[in-house]
Amino acid sequence: MSLLAPQVLLLFALTGSLAGLLAGLLGIGGGIILVPLFLWAFEAVNLPSEIVVHAAFATSLCVIIPSAISSTLGHRRRGNVQWRQVMRMAVGGICGALLGAAFAASLSGDWLKGLFGGMQILAAGKMFFSDPRLPPEESDFRPWGRLLLIGLIGGLFSAFFGAGGGFIVVPLMLMWLRMPMHLAVGNSSALIVISAIFGVLSYIYHGWNHPLLPPHSFGYVNLLAAGLVIPFTMIFARLGVRFAGRFSHAKLVRIFALMLLVIGTRMIIATLGF
Repeated sequence: MSLLAPQVLLLFALTGSLAGLLAGLLGIGGGIILVPLFLWAFEAVNLPSEIVVHAAFATSLCVIIPSAISSTLGHRRRGNVQWRQVMRMAVGGICGALLGAAFAASLSGDWLKGLFGGMQILAAGKMFFSDPRLPPEESDFRPWGRLLLIGLIGGLFSAFFGAGGGFIVVPLMLMWLRMPMHLAVGNSSALIVISAIFGVLSYIYHGWNHPLLPPHSFGYVNLLAAGLVIPFTMIFARLGVRFAGRFSHAKLVRIFALMLLVIGTRMIIATLGF
């Protein structure tokens, strides 16, 4: 089966639409949804098992870039991006993204799938049990060392798991730096752009000339799959934003957490061979 087979094209359309819709509804990056769906799609077209997970992570990061750029521009128009803070976080983010992708490239697909499943279960737990109350906001100067460390953690998470990293970065900015929520989200969007770009570059480097890569691959990034998914992701993300006000945010978060719990559990079970 080829990536251009009708059933695969339909799967990519559903993949991009679902990821974009949930990203718009819940304000998340989308990688936590895209990675499992790319795993299913690449397995359906019989990609070699040795590269399926690496290709899914790399292609997910590639799809995230345009959406993160669009989100950053929107937040910038509202004055919710502090570029001096973002640039300091970006130094750590670039280092973290390069290290995260290199580490992921050195591990087997089974290890990566199991770790990603565990991350999804932890994310689901956080969504279920997190305290909705935020710490008091502060407007004082943010230490550059903390900004650098947050960028490093976000970049590592983003590249290693093929996700945006906002799930980690936003809470850190709220708890460690006491930023207002709108500023934390805007800064996170800008940081995701930088981390994702350098994560993709690292995946391209480590997958360059891999003998098992399918056509239309640029390192571990499958450009055909990314190109097919990106339009649906961006269109349905806008629809998700419009629909967000019509639903209970708390209920949506719990439904999404349940979905993550099921997907993460299935990944771990499959990795253990049960």
